Amino acid sequence: MTATSSMPRMIRRFGRDRRGVSAVEFAFIAPVMIGLYLGCVEISDGAAVDRKVSLVAGALANLTASCGSRNANSGSCANNILSATEMNNILAASSAIIAPYNAANLTMTVSCLSVDANKNVTMKWSTGTLQSGSVTIPAALAAVPGTLIYSTVSYAYTPIVGYTITGSLTLSDHMYMSPRTQAPSYPDSTKTCS
Repeated sequence: MTATSSMPRMIRRFGRDRRGVSAVEFAFIAPVMIGLYLGCVEISDGAAVDRKVSLVAGALANLTASCGSRNANSGSCANNILSATEMNNILAASSAIIAPYNAANLTMTVSCLSVDANKNVTMKWSTGTLQSGSVTIPAALAAVPGTLIYSTVSYAYTPIVGYTITGSLTLSDHMYMSPRTQAPSYPDSTKTCS
């Protein structure tokens, strides 16, 4: 028997052979399943960081708004004057919420806004860059004259696997909160919010 006459028989036998089918199917499906798994991990991790950014913004506004002379929980924030040390403590407590993620990627600013009877909003003090002139806030908040504590938080999030595709993403949130008693002065009594 020659090699050419046995060739069709070998081809038929190869076509009927079912060994290794599972390995071939796995080779086709594995990249898709691994991609789906990594995608779910990335989305879950990003959603967790985004939620923590919102919690930091709320805590920052809430802790600053609770500073007042009539507040039993205000600690040493006496006479509505918020010292630099107290503000640093508020920023540190708020940034602790982002754990287990890197707090060095977190940027936080808290400001005091004053709303007058004509619905004009002015930033009176800020831990970040002070905006000059008027500030735009939602119309419902500007309807009532008074003061607001405004916190902004942003986080430079780098995905675990997809960083080569997206690079770093900026997740941010902000929060408005009314002071519990009256808006605190910061960093000294000359920078009031009224």
